[in-house]
Amino acid sequence: MFTTQRRRAQGAVSSSLLFTVIIVIAIAAAGWFLVIRPHMQAVKSDQAPKIVVPKESASKAAPSPANVSAMSTDQLLAEAAKAVSEERLLAPAGNNAFEFYLKVLERDPNNAVAKQALRETFPFGANEAEQEINNRNFNEAQREINLLAKADPDNYTLTILRSKLDAQRKTATKQQQQAQAALLAQQQAAQHRQQQAAAARRKQAQAAQEAVSKKAAEQPKNQTASTSNEAPSAPSQPKVQIQDAVLINSVQARYPRTALRRGQQGWVQVQFTVDTDGKVTKARVVDARPKRVFDRAALNAVDRWKFRPALRNGQPFPVTMSRRIEFKLNQ
Repeated sequence: MFTTQRRRAQGAVSSSLLFTVIIVIAIAAAGWFLVIRPHMQAVKSDQAPKIVVPKESASKAAPSPANVSAMSTDQLLAEAAKAVSEERLLAPAGNNAFEFYLKVLERDPNNAVAKQALRETFPFGANEAEQEINNRNFNEAQREINLLAKADPDNYTLTILRSKLDAQRKTATKQQQQAQAALLAQQQAAQHRQQQAAAARRKQAQAAQEAVSKKAAEQPKNQTASTSNEAPSAPSQPKVQIQDAVLINSVQARYPRTALRRGQQGWVQVQFTVDTDGKVTKARVVDARPKRVFDRAALNAVDRWKFRPALRNGQPFPVTMSRRIEFKLNQ
């Protein structure tokens, strides 16, 4: 009797132990797929630097992947992580981290990795959009704001960015109108000066002709014929009028993130040519302190400057200029 009860108890313990082992295995498997694997993917994406760099560098860094629609969720997450590591948060269009993460959420609205990544990178994306506004790349800034709105439509930062974009657009339009009015006034003034100079030359030539005629009339009659054949003195050559090129639209240089983190300051001396259309060409660095820290940022800014071209007697001609670009903190 006792032996039978003992065997039954041992069998119950063995069944309970087996059932417990099965439950532990099931929990471990669920933890791997639901917690550990997404966490590893999130960590992998979080390892990328969050500092935003200019779109020129990002767009040259990687070509746009082919057939994004045919990618799997894992492939999209991998492309998004790669874009973050290469600091392509919002640009270039079609090949940036935000668009890849948003594509993942289109397929899987509850994907924890994509949600977390968009939440963590949103402030840096907003900073990138603000830089585009400051550089007056208004179309690019609008595209990036629209992309941020898809990630977090209720974020108050979007209201600030949209207000700043609208204000900058109005300011740019006003400045452009003022520059056009100033250019028109300068052209009219130059034309007026040319007309005055031409009238003065005609008056001078007429006075010289009258002086020759008067002198010929006062000479003896036997010398009148030879004197009348003499050519009048040529009018003096007009002076050459030079007007320097005038900067009408400047772009502020971006402060390099590496220098910002290190608290570095400095300057770059840039030499460039302003062509007859007022565009900057052949920009190069002739000196800098410190070396090769702010060079690229300075050149990128100067290449976007717009000048009223230099004039020689009212006609535009190319000139070579030099400017120092300062990089100072808390300015």
